[in-house]
Amino acid sequence: MERQIAVTYPEPPANSLKLGDNEFENEIKTISIIKLYELGKISSGTASKILGINRVDFIEKIGKYQVFVFNFHNENELNEDIANA
Repeated sequence: MERQIAVTYPEPPANSLKLGDNEFENEIKTISIIKLYELGKISSGTASKILGINRVDFIEKIGKYQVFVFNFHNENELNEDIANA
């Protein structure tokens, strides 16, 4: 089942970014999904599926937003991953 989210926004944000309506809406969608990934709320597979791209393209895309593939929220998470490697 698919759901849709509607966001109401004034004209200036889209205009100040020099984006058309569709481009601005796609940018909002992309940034939202990348942030959910960055926070560890969704996987890269889920994120790429929502954005309609493959995982490799998603990994490349997050780099443009300065988000890292290996995102550890604290030193303990990193140490646990190293210990389990």
